[in-house]
Amino acid sequence: MKKSSITHVVLVALGVLLAADVGAREFYVDNRGGDDRFDGMESSTRGGGIGPFRTIARALRAVSKGDRIVLVNTGEPYRESITLQGASHSGTEYQDFELQGNGAILEGAAPIPPEAWQPVGQGVWRFSPRRTSHQLLFLDGRPAARVAVEPGTLAVPELKLLEWCLFDRMIYFRPEEGKSPRDHALSQADLPVGVTLHDVRRVTIRDLIVQGFQLDGINAHDNVFGAALVGLTCRGNARSGISVGGASRVRIEGCTVGNNGAAQLRTEGHCLVQLIDCQLLDNTAPPIVSEGGRIEEKKEADQP
Repeated sequence: MKKSSITHVVLVALGVLLAADVGAREFYVDNRGGDDRFDGMESSTRGGGIGPFRTIARALRAVSKGDRIVLVNTGEPYRESITLQGASHSGTEYQDFELQGNGAILEGAAPIPPEAWQPVGQGVWRFSPRRTSHQLLFLDGRPAARVAVEPGTLAVPELKLLEWCLFDRMIYFRPEEGKSPRDHALSQADLPVGVTLHDVRRVTIRDLIVQGFQLDGINAHDNVFGAALVGLTCRGNARSGISVGGASRVRIEGCTVGNNGAAQLRTEGHCLVQLIDCQLLDNTAPPIVSEGGRIEEKKEADQP
């Protein structure tokens, strides 16, 4: 090949890479100082409509292939349930679509209104949550002690102080002696799923705490390929910390998953999951509940 031809090939390749890099943008989200009327292009407000968005949902409406969403960790949880779906939330041949959490919390729990509780006798109170297929009660921001109710049980089981159960689609709770639920900081799993992924390619979610959701912290529902969950903490979700299903291919790396209601990691369908240097705690639920799919534990990361 002539020198001029080689030079031309190199220049074309560099042009493609530069074009890919130029096309990728960063959008910032700040749930304290941001505003969804801003352009999202700066991490702090500059005036003239320049500054971070307030919600992740707004950023997801602004992005396109290969872009990056960066959360500002304000110390205040992001109280949203979000979905990544389709080409605009996917990566390119050169670069993943990324959600960078910077240690921020994505929160699905909500306080229980004091007036929602009703006394039922013997120091026990109850209230009716919106969603009951899976549920958790939180005391001071942590999962409260739960009493399991076996199928076919005809009466509320005996509850000790600060214990709760889910019976006949109602949450029952026994507060401290001489107190009512109004005297405790109680919340419930309210929003359905922290992050849902569906029909996306090359997505990375990094350094995010996902907690308090009524089903799953992260749910790779189906048709998710080349996805990576890196450095996440998924805790206190009513069904599972992470759920992977359908034909999805997901790498879970350096994540801590525990204190979830039915499973720490749940798989179903024909999915393939790579686990790399993760902690799946065997505390409130089994580390893995497999209803299908395949799990590979690896020491080094490669694309599933």
